[in-house]
Amino acid sequence: MRSARPSAHERILSTATALFDAHGVRGVGVDRIIAESGVAKATLYAQFGCKDALVVAYLRQWDSAWRQALKEAAEAAGPDPRDQLTGLFDAVCTVTVRDGFRGCAFVRTAGESDPDSDAHEATAEHKRAVRAWLTELATTAGATDPAALALQISVLLDGVMSAAAVEPGPQSAMAAKAATRELVALACPARS
Repeated sequence: MRSARPSAHERILSTATALFDAHGVRGVGVDRIIAESGVAKATLYAQFGCKDALVVAYLRQWDSAWRQALKEAAEAAGPDPRDQLTGLFDAVCTVTVRDGFRGCAFVRTAGESDPDSDAHEATAEHKRAVRAWLTELATTAGATDPAALALQISVLLDGVMSAAAVEPGPQSAMAAKAATRELVALACPARS
């Protein structure tokens, strides 16, 4: 039995994801997405309405995948939330050594989008969601100021993604992991 061919929606989004990751959202036109996904222009517009909606779908897909990767890496670090706050950087290390890594899809898209656009709002939503999750972890870890610790860690996450776009490799992620370990030790009093 042969496998089913991906739907037009899946083909368009998969093609757009690969192209946006490689060239940015402004560097790729609708005609190229249509040509490479093998769909008609009417099909793309029927599925997504406009390029901006396709960009938002791309970001939502990345949001789901990236937050899942962070959570899995945190959980793999063990049951202690202090270890989880540092362990999440293992996901960053994995993604930043990938061939063709060009930085955080959200930061890149925010830089290419108008501040009032749906794409820019989707990036902001993602960043708020990651920070909220980090705040929950920091609270569970016993941080004296969970929101401040979450903000510090999220800034390190964004910094690593930017640094690794310029100099690929695990070094930045490992440095941020070590810095986070120090931040967590300072922010979360030892338990007796």
